[in-house]
Parts: sequence; C-alpha cells; structure tokens
Amino acid sequence: MIQHSVIFSMKENIDTPRIKQFFKAAVELTEIPGLINFKSWKQVSKKNAFQYGLSMEFSTHEQYQQYNLHPAHLVFINEQWIPCVADFLEIDYEPLAEEFF
Repeated sequence: MIQHSVIFSMKENIDTPRIKQFFKAAVELTEIPGLINFKSWKQVSKKNAFQYGLSMEFSTHEQYQQYNLHPAHLVFINEQWIPCVADFLEIDYEPLAEEFF
C-alpha cells in the first residue's frame, strides 16, 4: 500500500471561490482507478506555514504510477495545481515491514 500525501499553501492572489473550485476538482481525482481513501484537509496547527492537504491511498506501486500518468491527474496539475499552489511538500509512505516491530 502507498499513502500519498501533499501539504501545500495557496498563492496569495487565490480567493475563496477559486479555492473551492480547486478542491472540487481534486475530488474528481477519485474517479481514477486504484485511488482509495481520498481526503482533503485544512491545516489547524501553527507549527508550519502550509494551509491544506490532500491524501489518498493506492494498493500497489503500479496503481500509484498509473495515477501519476493518468490524463485526469495531468489536467488537474496543469489547470488547478500549477495556477493555485505556492509551495508544497509531497510525502509517499508505505507500511514498515514487520521486521521493524
């Protein structure tokens, strides 16, 4: 399993209606095969400057790679992400193997 998360801040000129459009478009990513457990997040801690987050899971590395190359994901990146996001951090996790416990 792969847990894919991005935390990010919007550009200063992005207003509330545009933020809503961004997150509505993000939800449409759930139609991509293999994507499960999609969530949108709002930052509540003052420990960092990021404002929002998106997280999702994939059962296999192959599904995650297919998602990255999927036309709907590429459209989201070009039409939503690049115009709106100022800064981000991407984190991709997989469960620790049992030998770590």
